[in-house]
Amino acid sequence: MKKVVKKIAILFCLVNLGMFTSSCEKFVEYQTQGSLVPKDVANYRYLLNNTSAYETGIILGDLASDDIALEDASQQTSLNFASYSYYKNTYTWQDDIFPLNTSYENDTDWNLMYARIFRTNTIIGELPSSTGTTSEKAKLRAEALVHRADAYLTLINQYAKPYSATSATDLGVPLLLTQTVSQQLDRANVETVYQQIISDLKQATPNLPLTQLYNTLPSKPSAYGLLSRTYLYMNNYALAEAYADSALALRSTLNNLAGMTDVTKHPKRISDPEILLSKIVTYGTSAYSPTAMRMSSDLVALFDANDQRYNFFTVPASRISSTYTGRYFYRELALGENRNIGPSVPEMMLIKAECQARTGQTAQAMNLVNTLRKNRVLATAFVPQEASSANDALVKVINERRREFCFRMLRWWDMRRLKNDPLFQKTITRTFNGVTYTLAPDSKRYVLPIAQYLIKLNPEIIPNP
Repeated sequence: MKKVVKKIAILFCLVNLGMFTSSCEKFVEYQTQGSLVPKDVANYRYLLNNTSAYETGIILGDLASDDIALEDASQQTSLNFASYSYYKNTYTWQDDIFPLNTSYENDTDWNLMYARIFRTNTIIGELPSSTGTTSEKAKLRAEALVHRADAYLTLINQYAKPYSATSATDLGVPLLLTQTVSQQLDRANVETVYQQIISDLKQATPNLPLTQLYNTLPSKPSAYGLLSRTYLYMNNYALAEAYADSALALRSTLNNLAGMTDVTKHPKRISDPEILLSKIVTYGTSAYSPTAMRMSSDLVALFDANDQRYNFFTVPASRISSTYTGRYFYRELALGENRNIGPSVPEMMLIKAECQARTGQTAQAMNLVNTLRKNRVLATAFVPQEASSANDALVKVINERRREFCFRMLRWWDMRRLKNDPLFQKTITRTFNGVTYTLAPDSKRYVLPIAQYLIKLNPEIIPNP
């Protein structure tokens, strides 16, 4: 038992959590200290208000997706440094993204999600014996359940196969539901993890408020949005649409980029009316040239000069480096803050549109796409899109998802779920330092590898092929 405690303690005590190994014991024993009264329900409110512990998400999916194309030799040379190994290895779909005995042998994405799960399990486990009203405790438990569900939805879409007919036997991720640090990290199957996500969100919904002061705090629209996203990735389009409707019934405001002349007037993430639950990537994109994200040619081709997402959130290469070419993603520099990867009003609209397209409701699907585009494309150039068939509408919806959510993690998840659909199937190639890499539709590299460091510490974790 002692050996297992040590292994899991190491899993959570990482530099990227602001803690070094020497502080592991204090962290895993996680007790309220100082002036706070032990077992007081207010303590858990403070814990859930710790934004950095619950808002920070993942990064690797953006680097693996076809949104990115790092084609300039000078940038590729810069990314050869050890400090960028995870960036290069993910971009080229390597079997091992975090090689052992290197400066980046541990997976920040994995560790952040399990640290969040550990925190939420602590809150869920301790709340029943805390002082406070039943309603107070129910609300806090609901918030913790939403954060836990989001973490598992993130993990299952990065380290396991896409949901399919074989999900009951496909390896998922370790499913930890209590605060103990003595559990084995055996991988639950994909179906079991998805059912836990749904259970957490459905348990949470009745006890969540309609609104919260900040977008970092879960609300009913947050839970509905995550349920809609979950069912979409389970290919359950009826329930994905139903929960998108539930979210939109409570929150449906769109920011009018089309009428915005100064992007600094764009609402901040914490109060942006479009965001149902704020989640951000691990490392924000910046103008720092080695890690700047060059847009792939097919992504650029989806935009035109009248699209304010293109005008506000992308820049020519010269803004990044005089030696670079093409177009670069620039959203965070434009807004001065990290990009949201959590559920949003536009996502709910496009999930609903996709579900309608899949059931032959072509006109309704295109109406939703055009409602969004009216708020994104300059009025002087806006022309409603039309679809000649349900399949044509579906392609237009997916293209709109790509424009709206570029470099916000959803593209990689979409690539995974759509890779076997003849409408979207393709083989991706990219060349890095003279070597060509290929990602075929049937490639096992659509499932990212679990870091060897984690498997070494926890040999019960079966690695991905």
